[in-house]
Amino acid sequence: MSVHVDLGLNYIKPNYKNLLIVGSKCDGCMANGFPNQNGLDQLYTFSDSLSQVIKGVTRSKLVGILTYQCYGFDVFYVKDTIDLRKEIKRMISDKFGQTKTHINIKYDRRWNYYYNDIFPTNAPNDFFTDHQYLGEMVSQGDDLKGPRIVTHWLKFKKEKKMLKFINDVKVLQFSIDSLYAEKDKLYPLGVEISRKDKIDPRSINKLTNLLKALASKQVGVYEGWGAEAKIKE
Repeated sequence: MSVHVDLGLNYIKPNYKNLLIVGSKCDGCMANGFPNQNGLDQLYTFSDSLSQVIKGVTRSKLVGILTYQCYGFDVFYVKDTIDLRKEIKRMISDKFGQTKTHINIKYDRRWNYYYNDIFPTNAPNDFFTDHQYLGEMVSQGDDLKGPRIVTHWLKFKKEKKMLKFINDVKVLQFSIDSLYAEKDKLYPLGVEISRKDKIDPRSINKLTNLLKALASKQVGVYEGWGAEAKIKE
């Protein structure tokens, strides 16, 4: 699944109390369920038509876009729901008669769907970097399944502390790939390590949190990770 969320709405949002989710299925899909360029064009065309219909019925705010198993879902909060379902169905019938679609409208005064289902609450900044990186891999055709070599970079203030960290990760079967000098005067010592791991969102979050904790214990800083995309033909 790929999720795009308007994070700015966490700080200021319109007083719209009705949730609207409209999904449409595209024909062009990769093996991992992510739309190919043809599929994306279909979803964009549907979304543009949908936006025009909603605009003609009520005030609204697009808060997120989800893609999953060849479907695209546009998530809105709208001011009014009178005639909304009827007009959306009419648009689908007139322009997208053969397309599989999904419409869900419900009262959601507290924006529970936004905060509980698509907004990453209490997430650190690294979450957004990881999410963007994984999203790019998915768009290349990677289904994020199965282990692969994952490389991590860290930096330390003192050699003694760095060596203690290295001993800790060796016990966890990490390979020490490189030791190098950093330009950072505060953390001048860099280390590159790797291990075969899963990179689905939950797994990579658990793994990076572990390495951050081990590095912090030795007054070090976790810099990030990288892995090659597995693209199915």
